[in-house]
Amino acid sequence: MTHPPVRFLTALPVYNEASHVDSVLNEVVQYASDILVVDDGSTDGTAERLAARDDIFVVRHPRNLGYGAALKTAFDYAVRFGYDVLVTIDCDGQHEPQLIQLLVDACGDADMVSGSRYLAASDAKSQAPAERRQINQMITREINERLGLSITDAFCGFKAYRVCALSKLAITDPGYAMPLELWVQAAYLGLKIVEFPVPLVYLDEKRSFGGSLDDGGKRMEYYHQVLDRAIAATQRDRKLQDARKSPRRDCGSFPDRVSIETRPVVEDCCPFFPC
Repeated sequence: MTHPPVRFLTALPVYNEASHVDSVLNEVVQYASDILVVDDGSTDGTAERLAARDDIFVVRHPRNLGYGAALKTAFDYAVRFGYDVLVTIDCDGQHEPQLIQLLVDACGDADMVSGSRYLAASDAKSQAPAERRQINQMITREINERLGLSITDAFCGFKAYRVCALSKLAITDPGYAMPLELWVQAAYLGLKIVEFPVPLVYLDEKRSFGGSLDDGGKRMEYYHQVLDRAIAATQRDRKLQDARKSPRRDCGSFPDRVSIETRPVVEDCCPFFPC
């Protein structure tokens, strides 16, 4: 029995990327047909560049809401329009669009495929700024210890998701710490996660987070607040599940054991893949 072709959406969160957006999109359109750009309230001419193109879909936030909010808009779009897989890729030139189809294919045996710039097989084409690399390593280690995962890169924006699993996430953090909330919920739901080696490319080592987050100490404080809050939320949800004592397990229920090797029961949610 043959399955219908996988219908995937490639989404790029964008904020003030006038210097990169056209060159990045010119590459992305070579490897993807359905492309969504979430313009998170750009004020530098990005919106005008996007409006001049006829090969992409654009959703524009009326004001800057944050990186996490832009990704949440992409999640909602993929669910609303019934895509099978969502690929997210940043618009700063760090990611290689020719890998998009490989990430989509990897979703055939996973709920979430996360790019990693630090796997042994990765091709390091440049060096990440020392402070960012150190913070990533510290947060990645903490996530592994607290969630029982074994990932190597907590913050890579190049990912692919089965939309039937993606629809069960409840993302609330609008900022740069949104990936931490994502990891907590993915572990809690028991999603099957695999990492995919991607090149380490930094075109602009002086790139700013903006505001107080440019201070490494304040960024770590923010990351810990979001991580602690997300874990506490899943613990409350588990208590509610236990209190209800419902024997029924469906696509939205949580497993009794958190493990990177388990996946949720998602019968009839995603007919294009063996769930």
